[in-house]
Amino acid sequence: MSPTRRLTVAQALVRFLAAQYTERDGVRHRLIAGTWGIFGHGNVAGIGQALLEAQEETMPFHQGRNEQSMVHAAVGYARQLNRLSAQAVTTSIGPGATNLVTGAALATVNRLPVLLLPGDYFATRTADPLLQQLEHPVSADVSVNDTLRPVSRYFDRITRPEALIPSALNAMRVLADPVETGAVTLALPQDVQAEAYDWPAEFFADRIWQVRRPAPEPAELAEAVHAIRAAERPLIVAGGGVHHSEAENALKALVDATGIPVASTQAGKGSLRHDHPADLGGIGHTGTAVCDDIARTADLVIGVGTRYTDFTTASATLFQNPDVRFLNLNVTAFDAHKLAARTLVADARAGLDALTEALSGHRVDAAYEAEYRAGKERWEQVVDAVYRADDENQIPTQTQVLGALDSVVGDDDVIINAAGSLPGDLHKLWRARSPRQYHLEYGYSCMGYEIPAGIGVQQAAPSTPVWSLVGDGTYLMMPTEIVTAVQEGLPVNLVLIQNHGYASIGGLSEETGGERFGTAYRYRAADGTFSGAPLPVDLAANAASLGMDVLRAKTVRELCDALATARASDRPTCVYVETDPTPTAPAAQAWWDVPVAEVASREAANRARENYDQHVQGRRRHL
Repeated sequence: MSPTRRLTVAQALVRFLAAQYTERDGVRHRLIAGTWGIFGHGNVAGIGQALLEAQEETMPFHQGRNEQSMVHAAVGYARQLNRLSAQAVTTSIGPGATNLVTGAALATVNRLPVLLLPGDYFATRTADPLLQQLEHPVSADVSVNDTLRPVSRYFDRITRPEALIPSALNAMRVLADPVETGAVTLALPQDVQAEAYDWPAEFFADRIWQVRRPAPEPAELAEAVHAIRAAERPLIVAGGGVHHSEAENALKALVDATGIPVASTQAGKGSLRHDHPADLGGIGHTGTAVCDDIARTADLVIGVGTRYTDFTTASATLFQNPDVRFLNLNVTAFDAHKLAARTLVADARAGLDALTEALSGHRVDAAYEAEYRAGKERWEQVVDAVYRADDENQIPTQTQVLGALDSVVGDDDVIINAAGSLPGDLHKLWRARSPRQYHLEYGYSCMGYEIPAGIGVQQAAPSTPVWSLVGDGTYLMMPTEIVTAVQEGLPVNLVLIQNHGYASIGGLSEETGGERFGTAYRYRAADGTFSGAPLPVDLAANAASLGMDVLRAKTVRELCDALATARASDRPTCVYVETDPTPTAPAAQAWWDVPVAEVASREAANRARENYDQHVQGRRRHL
């Protein structure tokens, strides 16, 4: 008879998770390296008790302040470690569980692993309805946790102890698979969490999940090589898959050998160092002038690990060469087939290595190299101009804030951002010096991501300086995990930019006929609009009240000094700066489709519609 161990479902799950590992290229990682949690009646006596028994020996516990934030922290952790290690998040039933939905969507959209363990109602229905239970009038098996189904890559509700075994194994399979990964949800009825069962000892044995590097099929590789050799103006679009696969050196080897230039998505920026002559910077609506100019004339676009979002394709208006074709290298066939592309379904590093070998002796025309290198030099002059402050005693602009930060950070510092006007400025201007320096969450562009993600990155890379860049709008969404950074002694640096409103949406509103309605943080004026004086909100004082060291900077010189002080500190530190609202970033180099009212009574909207109708004519379907 096989040996067994009598444990509760919660105890068994925690013990199982502690024995799971990934392995790639012979290097092993804990698959679930820790668990975030906020306890309530739906998980305190089950998962909470199990985590208490495990404590730091087998399952480190991290105390959060907001359930959505805990998922963001776990996502930041997983991304920093190239999806090879993840974290779990446990919540009670009700609001704690539904607060997970936004974070789960962010994880799944960005193809990043996180394990969600929300409590659920009694499986036995002996206490019904519970506190915080949703009673569905026609589907008694529905709970609020079902809101997690569409944003999870795998979902199960564990209504019997023995059901945990196949479900837990499936959960690990999905989390560890680069093709399938995203948010995984195991909903845990609170009575089942506490129920004991005789578990087979094999369930708790160390288990290694191999993270494969599938090589390209020979036929697909041959077609890809033929397409590249035939192209006169090829362009590589590097996406987040380059980083997840740790394929940066393989990409550089291909580029060095062939001279093909590289554009980067928000997730792929840093795939080449900024000073590589073939690195053209960001692509699409928030891209550089040189990159978008080359993209418009490219006859072959080689996507590597990219999803081709509307920002990347400028809402299907960017790739204008009538003969343009696409070749997509992606580990996920779903993404490889986009834009009617030739496909190379493979791991990014394996595929790039195979291309480099098969393209031996091939190089793009020297005139093409000279063209994009000259364009890169012109754009570098633009960056220098908007970074530079002629008077260091002036109030800094937002681009000068980036210039000051650029002068302070080291090659391995991590810059984190997700929403507002900063992503566009960063994509155009930031000079990424290492593969993980540029950490932009722009798949879901979730306000409130930056601070908790900074905590996750700091956990994953303890000796690395981490900078969370936020505007006042994002800060007010979710500053609560500052307390967690202070509690854990994590020296996350927060650069808090005050511009009194939603700057990015304000600009978009103006462009689309919305006249910046509802985007300023100001008192309501006599005419009913929010056009009065700025609100007397002291965000720096708020950050200090949550335990951060706070440095206030009023000028460019003070800002540079404050950033240097923050980088040298071993405590969570906030650098607060109020910026000159005058726009100084280069204008968008490509369009973005945000539909404008077809009929309106206000002239601003009518003018915006005329402009929209002109741009929309450039859309095309790539078939």
